[in-house]
Amino acid sequence: MSELNTHIGSRIRSYRKQRKLTLQQLADIIHKSRASVSKYETGEITLDIETLYEISRALDVSLYQLTDYQPQEETLPTCSSGRTQHSPFFQASQLYFYFYDGRYHRLKDGIIHIHKTEDPTGSCEASMSISSISPSGRSSGIHYTGKVVYSDMLIRFSFVNRYNALEEDLLYIFNPLELRDYTEGLLCGISSVDLMPCAFKCLVTLNPQETTEDLKKHLLFTGPELRRWQKMNMLLVNNRE
Repeated sequence: MSELNTHIGSRIRSYRKQRKLTLQQLADIIHKSRASVSKYETGEITLDIETLYEISRALDVSLYQLTDYQPQEETLPTCSSGRTQHSPFFQASQLYFYFYDGRYHRLKDGIIHIHKTEDPTGSCEASMSISSISPSGRSSGIHYTGKVVYSDMLIRFSFVNRYNALEEDLLYIFNPLELRDYTEGLLCGISSVDLMPCAFKCLVTLNPQETTEDLKKHLLFTGPELRRWQKMNMLLVNNRE
């Protein structure tokens, strides 16, 4: 069993679970047996390109999101100055983010996949999915592709909706001043619902978080923040705990 097969299989399993599909449901969509799909996910079977393409369509992801395997010895992404960063947020290949949409009184969460293949500009490819967390469970996701650029203090993601080029989202997060597994950020862009400019305070983490009331409280604007923004006439997010 090769590392590549195992990696692709784990990606298929992860995206299948995100889509709330059972093994049998995915098997029915791609016209394969449940046993075959199970072996795809464990890496026991090497997938041919046609089957891999059918799975990517069924899961609504790109082929790259399933095949983004890289050997462990590969170098880490570098910042724009070319200097390797040791912060876990610079090294991460996957990040989780959360924000609260007060229009619908719902927490929203997302996953960012960072593909560590640099282009000449010093940026890396990235993809993002966002879903709503409703009382009955997560709703269907919205999917974006784009790039990530690193600097000493900030990381900037720029994404475009795969099905609506007008909807471009920017996510700015801090490289934390101290070692911790979360950081604050600002998500801004065009709302996919009403096509209006919007911005959200967000939390970006190295590990998935439980969607609790404490998390919601952390994402709400506080009185001191509102007073500060009113005085300065601008929305700011800082890099303190």
